[in-house]
Amino acid sequence: MKFLENYGITKEEVKEFENNTADVMLETLILNKRLVKSNIEYLVELGVKNIYEIFSNYYELFLIDHSNFESIFNKYDREDLIEKLMKNVAIIEYL
Repeated sequence: MKFLENYGITKEEVKEFENNTADVMLETLILNKRLVKSNIEYLVELGVKNIYEIFSNYYELFLIDHSNFESIFNKYDREDLIEKLMKNVAIIEYL
């Protein structure tokens, strides 16, 4: 999961994530690394700053097909979405 460090996620956060995530899920994320990276990069391009908080709580979301992933977030005003995600990442459940 070292590739997460390219997105502002610290080594300590990666270690914490690995320790708190089932091995089968870690393997799935690694096998689908290209998709996961693509979806993380999309959020970074949007301007989302709390990538680790979102990823660590909703990592399954990052396994969604990239075009579907984009469509989830494209329905909303960019600045408003970023602000709401900074305040409470749990809104992802309602997108």
